Amino acid sequence: MEINTARIGGSFLFFALGLVSHLTGSPMHDETSPINDLTNQSQSLMDTITLGAGCFWCIEAIFEGVEGVESTVSGYMGGSIKNPSYREVCTGNTGHAEVVQVVYNPDVLDLNTLLDVFFATHDPTTMNRQGGDSGTQYRSAIFCHSENQRQIALDAVARSQSNWDSPIVTQIETSSQLYIAEDYHQAYFELNGEAPYCQSVIAPKVRKMQSSFFHLLKNR
Repeated sequence: MEINTARIGGSFLFFALGLVSHLTGSPMHDETSPINDLTNQSQSLMDTITLGAGCFWCIEAIFEGVEGVESTVSGYMGGSIKNPSYREVCTGNTGHAEVVQVVYNPDVLDLNTLLDVFFATHDPTTMNRQGGDSGTQYRSAIFCHSENQRQIALDAVARSQSNWDSPIVTQIETSSQLYIAEDYHQAYFELNGEAPYCQSVIAPKVRKMQSSFFHLLKNR
């Protein structure tokens, strides 16, 4: 059996540092150390918005490609029961919407622009429906995490209305508990891009985002 000397060396160094820490009473990693300060500072730069626009597979695929978006996670929000399953949400009886929680860097991507992408890549004028997906779980909704976000969302609705012949019915809601969807829903388009639903429904939305917002694309 081959011996991993690098791992042994690293383990010994960690043990030695731990022993010194124990003998001197000094912590190995001070919470106020420069490293942790940088980590906390980086995290504090991020903001979060939660969006419903039909199937969460579509929303996630769209925003994963936008510069300034740090992470996306698919889940359920706005319902009346705890820890709903996908099967329960699909009945339309729980009150939850399929959503994607988007963590973004406002210094790179401001919320106004993010919401412009949101309104341009789904139909916000159809009540509880996106294409063939119908039910309250597919409603167009912006779940706001602050009063400032609520005002920005209202302004985005007014700004986007001129692009649609029918009234925008997007619901502006207060964020609540996010229940993260099952693992197989995460990064769905990335992992299942050749599936028929991905090719017929998601891919056209992604292409529309890429052509309309080329200047916002990652690695452009």
